[in-house]
Amino acid sequence: MRLSRYFPILDWGRHYTGTALTSDLVAAIIVTIMLIPQSLAYAMLAGLPPVVGLYASILPLVAYALFGTSRTLAVGPVAVVSLMTATAAGAVAATGSADYIAAALILALLSGIFLLVMGLLRLGSLANLLSHPVVSGFITASGIIIATSQLKYILGIEAGGHTMPQLLATLSANIGTINVPTLTIGATSLAFLFWVRKGLKPLLVKLGLADRPADLVAKAGPVFAVVATIVAVVLLDLEAKGVRTVGVIPTGLPPIGAPLFDADLWLALAVPALLISIIGFVESVSIAQTLAAKRRQRIDPDQELVGLGAANVVAGFSGGYPVTGGFARSVVNFDAGAETPAAGAFTAVGIAVAALLLTPFLASLPLATLAATIIVAVLSLVDLRAPIVTWRYSKADFAAMAMTMLGTLVLGVETGVIAGVLLSLALFVWRSSRPHAAVIGRVPNTEHFRNVERHKVITLPHILMIRIDESLTYLNARWLEEYVLEQMADRPELKHLVLMCSAVNEIDASALESLEAINHRLADANIRFHLSEVKGPVMDRLQKSDFLDALTGEIFLSQNGAFAELAGRGDDEGDPLPVDPDPYGPRGLI
Repeated sequence: MRLSRYFPILDWGRHYTGTALTSDLVAAIIVTIMLIPQSLAYAMLAGLPPVVGLYASILPLVAYALFGTSRTLAVGPVAVVSLMTATAAGAVAATGSADYIAAALILALLSGIFLLVMGLLRLGSLANLLSHPVVSGFITASGIIIATSQLKYILGIEAGGHTMPQLLATLSANIGTINVPTLTIGATSLAFLFWVRKGLKPLLVKLGLADRPADLVAKAGPVFAVVATIVAVVLLDLEAKGVRTVGVIPTGLPPIGAPLFDADLWLALAVPALLISIIGFVESVSIAQTLAAKRRQRIDPDQELVGLGAANVVAGFSGGYPVTGGFARSVVNFDAGAETPAAGAFTAVGIAVAALLLTPFLASLPLATLAATIIVAVLSLVDLRAPIVTWRYSKADFAAMAMTMLGTLVLGVETGVIAGVLLSLALFVWRSSRPHAAVIGRVPNTEHFRNVERHKVITLPHILMIRIDESLTYLNARWLEEYVLEQMADRPELKHLVLMCSAVNEIDASALESLEAINHRLADANIRFHLSEVKGPVMDRLQKSDFLDALTGEIFLSQNGAFAELAGRGDDEGDPLPVDPDPYGPRGLI
């Protein structure tokens, strides 16, 4: 059982049937048809020879099939990771050079190592450092940059850069050199691919094709554009008219070999590789969880780290570049009926066959067609409504999203995501240091207690009840002291202060010291300090300290019980009330 946790194939492989085999083969054929133009296009986006995209779609898929837990996730090159690869490799070598390709291999290997280490340490939760606003802002900004970067291929002009200012400056400088045949192919391909996404399926259904086959045919739209434009280039001799094509693609299987080892180069690529691994994992696990939920299956995020790590390590040793789960391919794989990760392995076989047999036919494929494929794919990732919705819901989250988008667009993908993460963490620390707290009273004719500023409630002048809505830690301990003292300052008749702890899951050492300070300050003012609704695990911790012995008040099981008991104690003279040594009964029950 423990072995199957690290090798999920031992689990689903024992129940593999002929029906599952048929479903996986059908899904693999459809995904292969879709993946061939995508892998070429994304390699071009990464600044790599197109064949590298094919290499990244063979052995990494087999590795994921062995170690991954998602039944339908389709691993391979994706747009955002390709852009990050281009940015990282371009910072250490000239695009297209041997050193650039070596850098891409190192990025894949380093990303794989980072993922494997995190997986073996079961650190899947570390991906939570990337909040949804940061991820959403990063993907939207990356999609805009990617689409803009591909305009040079649509227009047939020279341009470069990894940020929007750089791209717009070089595009505008060369706008006068547009190649008309290239623009015709690019614009036609764009129009066709946009129409395919929305219009082909309804047309096929209208012509009598069943809904599911029509959807799958529509998903294969880029293949039609590839075939049509290759035929146009050959028949009309468009290469002679300045239309740039893929050119000769080496025929054969991926080369096997270790990436170049250069300590300085590896060190320079370490941070980009870490970012690629985390971004890729977050994107991949989100897709996997969404698809698994539709079939009431589950994935193991920690094992997903191992599966993606193995895929990237293999990519580094087989001529590829960083890979992760792709949304569009995974949805197609799911809709096509894939039953197990074996569908990915069968897809790898299909790509290998294409690398052996089809590459001569792809030499005349226009770069404008691949650029159109990329633009249509990435624009579906751009969500310009998200900032508006986030602004309405949370100004802090909007700030993190805006910082990520602006940083990515203006400063680059690495700087953008780092800035977004740092701002998110800073905002989290700030919010945690100022938790929500409220003075509460009892709702008439009920046992419920609510904020006095929001509801008409019953309060008594000699009782102050405060509800704290977050765990008490070193971040907010001093704030709690100031808040309590501020609230008691204007209440001369106050005799009892009750801190309602129903939302407190932890009290750390710093917060305990603050509670002790509050207890002493209140005692000096002849005010008794009580707690209510303390959870069992928190109570267990408190009983290991001296706090309960020094507490001037009591610990009540319920807030209503505290209010009812203290309501009649207007005059609280005499010795401090005894504290029930274990008011909760057996520890840890609440």
